[in-house]
Amino acid sequence: MAARSKADPTKTRAAVAAVAAWLRDETAAAAPARAELADAVRLTARTLAALAPGASVEVRVPPFVAVQCIAGPRHTRGTPPNVVETDPRTWLRLATGLVQVDEAVAEGGLSLSGPRAGEIAQWLPVVSGSTDTPEPSGSPG
Repeated sequence: MAARSKADPTKTRAAVAAVAAWLRDETAAAAPARAELADAVRLTARTLAALAPGASVEVRVPPFVAVQCIAGPRHTRGTPPNVVETDPRTWLRLATGLVQVDEAVAEGGLSLSGPRAGEIAQWLPVVSGSTDTPEPSGSPG
């Protein structure tokens, strides 16, 4: 099996820029192609895993990616005790800072389960600034 690619800041910025108009207003812009959406989701999730290494929280963005992040007790079998799950558009809005964790939960687009799942908020956004020309944030939020 081929190794999964690591998040590259240049590729991540380009992938997010390709879907930026749709992230800002899904009614004004056409939905991105599945491949474009998948790239943006995977690269931003892998950026999160690189910025917050660990395995105590699992972030799931079906159908594209699941990553483990945040230092702490490692989970190896069965259902993880700390899970963050969301749809691709909500994830990208979180990853770019267009929506905050508490807003996404209130809107019903983000599910947090487990006592440490909410810690994800301190690591977002993973791409900061304008979604026209995003830059990786590099530090917890």
